[in-house]
Amino acid sequence: MNRTPSATGTPGTLSSPGTRSTTGSTNSPSATGTLPSPLPAADPRPRFLDLVLSEWVKLRSLRSTWIAYGAAALAVLAFNVGTAYDTAKYWTEEDAADRADFIRDGIPLQLAFNGNAATVMMLALGALGALAIVGEFSTGTIRTTFAAVPARGAVMGAKTVVVAAFATLFGALVAGGSFFLTQAILAGKDLGVPLGHPGAGRVVLASALLAPVCALAGMALGAVVRHTAATMITTVGVLLVLPVVLTDGRHWSATVGHALPYRAWLKLVDFRSLPTDFPWTTGGAWTVYVVWMLAAAAVAIVGVRRRDV
Repeated sequence: MNRTPSATGTPGTLSSPGTRSTTGSTNSPSATGTLPSPLPAADPRPRFLDLVLSEWVKLRSLRSTWIAYGAAALAVLAFNVGTAYDTAKYWTEEDAADRADFIRDGIPLQLAFNGNAATVMMLALGALGALAIVGEFSTGTIRTTFAAVPARGAVMGAKTVVVAAFATLFGALVAGGSFFLTQAILAGKDLGVPLGHPGAGRVVLASALLAPVCALAGMALGAVVRHTAATMITTVGVLLVLPVVLTDGRHWSATVGHALPYRAWLKLVDFRSLPTDFPWTTGGAWTVYVVWMLAAAAVAIVGVRRRDV
């Protein structure tokens, strides 16, 4: 008896001519019931907020950050509180008219944040702002950062935001603390003034914003110079030496001097309105603050994008 070829295509049997068996095929999706695995998706680009959070983690995770900012805060408070204490201790006038003259001349506001305290804060914040970027250049970690995030401008923008915000918080705490502590000491001799006193808010705000101005200036110089010692020397020279060298005796010297942060701060906290050969306004002093912060941020970002690390 002859067997005919099977048309069912089952294993061990022959298929009829003109038909193809698919039972043993493994290349067709229907044979296995699964689709080919897709290619792995590329990692998404980090958002700017992610970069800001990353820079914040780097800043706060360093123990030296808190030690340096804490020491700077104590030094600034010590200068302000110590001067106010000496003034109250050796105040011997009991006449109400003398106390009124003391307040009218703006001396309580001068003691709220004096020049020595401002100098210490400028020096400290300029150095800390510089170290925020110079430290990464000196250790080589900036290469790892840029390898992970090739968008250098975004990285420096995030670092600028973090340094500016932290310095602003520092300045607000130190300036506000100095004001309330000094006025509490002076109030023991009826010489203190409240925060609502004319000009008091301007002194606190100008002193607080001096911190981020100097921190961003130091960071910009660090992004350009990239060497620790040279950056520190340059920062001190720009922030502290130039205001002393440039006098108001000549027009060009006065103009350049008025464009410096320390001179702007002096203008904002001085209520005596002493006559000068080349006067300027408080609006101009506020403009100096804004221009320095914006220019420093731009220099820091562009300086890293245009040069290799």
